[in-house]
Amino acid sequence: MRSLTHSTLERATRELAARDADLGAIVTALGTPPMWARRPGFTTLIRIILDQQVSLSAGRTMFNRLHTHAGGVTPHTVSAVGADGLRAIGFTRQKASYCHDLAVSIRDGALDLGAIARDADESGMRNLMAVRGLGPWSVDVYYITALRRPDVWPRGDLALATAVHRVKRLRSRPDHDKLARMARRWAPWRSVAVRILWHHYLSTGMRQVRAGE
Repeated sequence: MRSLTHSTLERATRELAARDADLGAIVTALGTPPMWARRPGFTTLIRIILDQQVSLSAGRTMFNRLHTHAGGVTPHTVSAVGADGLRAIGFTRQKASYCHDLAVSIRDGALDLGAIARDADESGMRNLMAVRGLGPWSVDVYYITALRRPDVWPRGDLALATAVHRVKRLRSRPDHDKLARMARRWAPWRSVAVRILWHHYLSTGMRQVRAGE
């Protein structure tokens, strides 16, 4: 359950670069990837929900719109806006429902993100995925960026599939099962391999969709 630090990120990057020549080429060209750390909690989960199946810039635009309209992004402010209010500022029906339900569950104490952060990864992930709108990709990305767990591979991440397709010179973009099998070679630092590949993806102009749910 230990979280990545900048020191362990650098050490793991060197280890992966020595172990995998293709990752090593990325590291030689771009250096150690950014940590891309987010603060654990409700706000980050809202950002992740808004990033699903859209460009990162579109997700950021919707988040900023919510922040301005609600006067901040907290369980109380978002639950007060309500699902209909979220739709009125441009949220899809589905994302409005997801964000409102998440806000209410935390406001009312049904979901304790602090307890989840202290729990073992497997049980914490299972509890988060019981929340509507938080599927495997959302939960994996939360564990990678907010909880900074070192060995998580995000299921359904199209940016990673695209990066692996190009870096490994594959005939076609790999599906989730093939990606998961390929990622085993990067354990126990799969979250670091993710950062290296995201770094490549963002540095080569492939700024399209990250989420795949």
